[in-house]
Amino acid sequence: MAEKIMNLKGRSFLTLKDYTPEEIEYLIDLAKDLKTKKKQGITGNSLKGKNIALIFEKPSTRTRCAFTVGCIDEGGHPEYLGKDDIQLGYKESVEDTARVLGRMFDGIEFRGFKQDTVEKLAKYSGVPVWNGLTDLDHPTQILADFLTLKEQFGTLKGLHLVYVGDGRNNMANSLMIGSAKLGINFTVLSPESLWTDEVLVAECQEYNKTSGGTITITDNIDAVKGADAVYTDVWCSMGEEALAGERIALLKPYQVNTELMNAVGTEKTVFLHCLPAVKSYEVTEEVFEAHADVIFDEAENRMHTIKAVMVATLGN
Repeated sequence: MAEKIMNLKGRSFLTLKDYTPEEIEYLIDLAKDLKTKKKQGITGNSLKGKNIALIFEKPSTRTRCAFTVGCIDEGGHPEYLGKDDIQLGYKESVEDTARVLGRMFDGIEFRGFKQDTVEKLAKYSGVPVWNGLTDLDHPTQILADFLTLKEQFGTLKGLHLVYVGDGRNNMANSLMIGSAKLGINFTVLSPESLWTDEVLVAECQEYNKTSGGTITITDNIDAVKGADAVYTDVWCSMGEEALAGERIALLKPYQVNTELMNAVGTEKTVFLHCLPAVKSYEVTEEVFEAHADVIFDEAENRMHTIKAVMVATLGN
């Protein structure tokens, strides 16, 4: 249960960089509390009378459904705005669209390409804005991942989390930020050409000075040894489909398969994936199905953690 009530009202949720470790833990614990109530058939009315705009430049299953169900569970009204429904950054500037939406809606979710877009929405709308995914960051996914790890291990601090695959994508970035904030020992296992941006690594190392976490970036498969959790994502993010052949050749040695999982050397290890998964590429069918229960807990937890963000930043 989220015992301590923390005042996050009016805050946007653009990146975990903007939140303290205590605030991140609070959101995870609030999500756990809301999940327990949902299982008991208890929903709330903290968003009663609130209208929420859901802007999607990129398609989605989990993010759209999580925001929609989470909003309705708490008594709010979600309005889906696809890329063909509004003129965001095309016939109308992002700044002007933000000022219009902020006068009509109480909160705005954005899932799209540029981090700059979600930041402008937050700056000019005057209402809480939530990042449902950009090319640089995916903070709501990290809350779901960390709630899942907490359910599995009872704690987060001191866990060893290994991310395998494209070390420069938004999931590697976001997992690194979240891990550094909460004292998780984080490893990026990736070919050197796909290692995480050095500026971000340096920033996260500063967080580690307070949290006690560590960062390792390597191309050595032995780095999975002793991991509590192994995480992967698609080899080609949305918009990078033209690079598929090159990326497959580069990342094939980093496929999460039975051999790699055996190299971890512990039976307690869980496998996580933010989905959708391209099986037989970044992960084999065998490994995916062996860990399916946890993977789909993780997917479900998108709803509970997103609900927690909306309740904490906008709810009555």
